[in-house]
Amino acid sequence: MSSQYPALIVAVPLLAGLLVFIAGWVNKKWCFPIAVAALGISAYSSIGLLFRVINEGVIVYKMGGWDPPMGIAYYVDHLNGLVLVVVSVVAFLNAIASKRSIEDEFPDNIGAFYSLYVLMVTGLLGIVVTGDAFNLYVLLEIAALTGYGLIAMGGGRGPLSALNYLYMGTIGACFYLLGIGYLYIMTGSLNMVDIARILPDLYQSKAVMAAFIICMVGVWIKMAFFPLHAWLPNAYTYAPSASSSLVAPLVTKVMIYVMIRLILTVFTPEFSFNILAVSQPIVWLAVIAIVMGALLALKERNLKKMLTYIIVAEVGYMVGGAWLGNRVGMTGAILHIVNDALMTLCVFMAVGNIVYKVKGADFEDLQGLFRKMPFTMGAFVVGAMSMIGVPPTCGFFSKWYLISGAIQAGHYGFMVALVFSSLVNVVLFFRIFEICYYEPFSDDHGHGDEHGHHPEPAMDEAPVTMLVPLFVIAVILVLVGLYTGDIVNQIIDVAIPKGLV
Repeated sequence: MSSQYPALIVAVPLLAGLLVFIAGWVNKKWCFPIAVAALGISAYSSIGLLFRVINEGVIVYKMGGWDPPMGIAYYVDHLNGLVLVVVSVVAFLNAIASKRSIEDEFPDNIGAFYSLYVLMVTGLLGIVVTGDAFNLYVLLEIAALTGYGLIAMGGGRGPLSALNYLYMGTIGACFYLLGIGYLYIMTGSLNMVDIARILPDLYQSKAVMAAFIICMVGVWIKMAFFPLHAWLPNAYTYAPSASSSLVAPLVTKVMIYVMIRLILTVFTPEFSFNILAVSQPIVWLAVIAIVMGALLALKERNLKKMLTYIIVAEVGYMVGGAWLGNRVGMTGAILHIVNDALMTLCVFMAVGNIVYKVKGADFEDLQGLFRKMPFTMGAFVVGAMSMIGVPPTCGFFSKWYLISGAIQAGHYGFMVALVFSSLVNVVLFFRIFEICYYEPFSDDHGHGDEHGHHPEPAMDEAPVTMLVPLFVIAVILVLVGLYTGDIVNQIIDVAIPKGLV
């Protein structure tokens, strides 16, 4: 069975999408178990596949038995093996945690929601596992179209935000497809490994350079790299809680994986960093993205929207780290894909619990939450500490690698931007802690009633089914931090080509 893991990862949720849709018409109670079972199989297969890669090396799975480049092959190495685990585990935990909020928000559309949910996960997993450049585009569109639907199911400005996302996402996908078209014209192949083998003789070709630039612009639009980020804040803010806690942790990170895959595997580091020589301006763009994301987050008075601008800054972290052009920076970028997906899931799941109970995420809605929802807020604090970069949470270690890479590359502007963003995150999250713990201020100015007693609001915590996955992900943030050395040494270091120093 382990030999079929690459196929099971994608095929099971793909088939489950159809079954869930049918179940939505027959008996809505079946939708959740079918979706969770499919996502659980994908997560189990991803973990098993990663262990196989660690023990055996690169695994090539030929779809239908057809040899590449004529057939489509799944290439699973240490890089995408790690990202597959992150995507599948995040989707699985979020599906469990979101059950109550989905039933509350979409009582008549449960089948449609879960069908879109598992199909989006199918697209994201397919993007990560495929070794075919055009197949990646097809799966990119599957993930994008279902993502638009999940966001549009939100009330109020959700549909309009999804429409803006659709426009920008379509432009990004068209750029990527055009770049792949140029590559196909020049190489006659769509297989990533085959393209990498042919390209060295074509490095001086203007068409290859154009293909690289066009593909990068398309990927940057899809990942919301500043200033191409305008679609992201509203899309993630006005999406339903169950949608935003899936889309926010995964979409930008998967697209950053695609960028790194193009740099390392398709075009190779020699072309990306030496021949093209655009690293410096791209890192400076990343610096601007980090600073602007942090400053835009400061002006927000809605917790969910504040977090979306932090994501814009985090994208700058990973893009800048990848383009520093050294091994330490690339290690930090790949590690931050993992860490940012996990800590973004943690804070968005906590926000989902808050919205489920208090029906809002404006700062005014957060007053007294440490007493009303102590367990949710405890997990939120862990996620916030990770985003700030407090050890032993995982966020500290990826930032350490990114700062070390910046120093090694002599790019002190990027280092200052990382420190600045971390300090801004301190202000952002401690402002939330203050509101949730100290407010509302009582009229007696802290003196209590005539007997000196302070009235305590009744605890009104989220359901256990929402708390348990939240606790699990909070614990994972610490465990990943504690085992960062093993992750780097056994997985990430092997994933980065030896030529990159």
